[in-house]
Amino acid sequence: MDDLLSTVDWSRWQFALTAIVHWLFVPLSIGLSLIVGIMETIYYKTKNERWKRLAKFWMLLFGINFACGVATGIILEFEFGTNWSNYSWFVGDIFGAPLAIEGIAAFFLESTFIAVMFFGWKRVSPGFHLASTWLTAVGICLSAFWILVANAWMQYPAGMEFDPAQMRNVMVSFADVALSPVALNKFFHTVLSGWVLGAGFVVGVSCWFLFKKSNVEFAKDSLKIASWVGLVGIVLTMWTGDGSAVEVSRVQPMKLAAMEGLYNGSKGQGLVGIGVLDPSKERTDGKDAMLFEIEIPKALSILAKHDMDAFIPGINDLIDGIELDENGDTIRTVSYCERIERGQAAQQALRDYDAASKAGDNAAMDEAVKRLKADFQYFGYGYLDNPDEAVPPVAVTFYAFRVMVICGGYFLLFFLVMLFLSYRKPVHLENRWVLFFGVLTIPLVWIASEAGWVVAEVGRQPWVIEGLLPTRAAVSSISAGSVKLTFWLFAIVFACLLTAEVSILCKEIKKASKRDILSDDKH
Repeated sequence: MDDLLSTVDWSRWQFALTAIVHWLFVPLSIGLSLIVGIMETIYYKTKNERWKRLAKFWMLLFGINFACGVATGIILEFEFGTNWSNYSWFVGDIFGAPLAIEGIAAFFLESTFIAVMFFGWKRVSPGFHLASTWLTAVGICLSAFWILVANAWMQYPAGMEFDPAQMRNVMVSFADVALSPVALNKFFHTVLSGWVLGAGFVVGVSCWFLFKKSNVEFAKDSLKIASWVGLVGIVLTMWTGDGSAVEVSRVQPMKLAAMEGLYNGSKGQGLVGIGVLDPSKERTDGKDAMLFEIEIPKALSILAKHDMDAFIPGINDLIDGIELDENGDTIRTVSYCERIERGQAAQQALRDYDAASKAGDNAAMDEAVKRLKADFQYFGYGYLDNPDEAVPPVAVTFYAFRVMVICGGYFLLFFLVMLFLSYRKPVHLENRWVLFFGVLTIPLVWIASEAGWVVAEVGRQPWVIEGLLPTRAAVSSISAGSVKLTFWLFAIVFACLLTAEVSILCKEIKKASKRDILSDDKH
């Protein structure tokens, strides 16, 4: 058992490491592809060579980043088979279908047209080249869509049913899987946040050029385009974030409670703007969860339910099965103790079905199937030893959510200021403090992006598939030692890859600062 738990922990760390590193590259590819497409479109319309040169410079940085993202993405997908084979079997064709479409259609689209995008400037017509640039951007978004569909299904398993004969889930509605509200919200929220990250990167690099007093006109043009993209992106990201909060409250209320450090809910629940959790807090000790907090009254009820008087259950409410109706009366739902019992009953029914199947007893098989279907929605809870195991890491989820939200507010103000200065007070773009905050925004956009994924993935623990399969039941039957070894090997490889990308990007930016980009067409 100890070796199994160690295997689970090391597998989780390895997957987290790979996912975090991969996500350093993906949103930048999403954002830069859009910005490059806009710049090339302006060139196509105006025939002004300066816009072509702007597009080619940012395209070069996009290409460096894209290559690193592909390398880490391939490793990430292989880990489903190497480290999480039980999960891969349990989800069957449901999880594999969107990933297959991503590889066959979306990745093929972007990988085909990216070649034309980089090497076709003098080989194809300007219109075809522009189409290739936009098709590359569309391909990247389609790749993101199918991967996020797969991830959203893990958060909200729709469009499937369990087939006891195969001992796995099978898809019954592709539309329900691909077009679930959770999937659509996750896709738009993720892609739009990629616009913000790409814009923050371009603005930050442009500010560095302005600080160096190099390629000033190039930097100002880039800054204007990126600031517009960033402003539109952050406004729409906030809008889709609101939709995501509604979906989380509907299908993952425990995640919402962890995001707020909320143990005992109430009607008209406030939102903690800034707070410090009590690290000694235990779920049932009756102590206040916060050492310090600044609360926005009724804001969580508005965010989650669009109703300022709505009841938002806390961790204890969910575990005890307590809810309030529209009249404010207490009603009982299925407590977590009952879910564990019913999950164990579902698992026993599956074992009985298997035994009856081997014995050729059709009547017993039919009876076992009826019992299984009655309790299958709680199947995963049968793996838990006690209700506390269903509570995600509260502190990590709570603080990551605040990092994301606070950074989002900063980005809104930042892009508004940058646009104002670009059009109304361009002389202030030479102010050292303005340029400092521009460069500072580069790491902040990545911190906010990674924090969002921490909320999404850590907040749903202990589940790999919400309510159906916990992490410890999804792991492969491999030794903890082999996972440790590959973890450290991957850590070394990823460190080298990150060092190489940052080094190459900085080298290209530094090289560009020593020449006039707008008059040099050799880069």
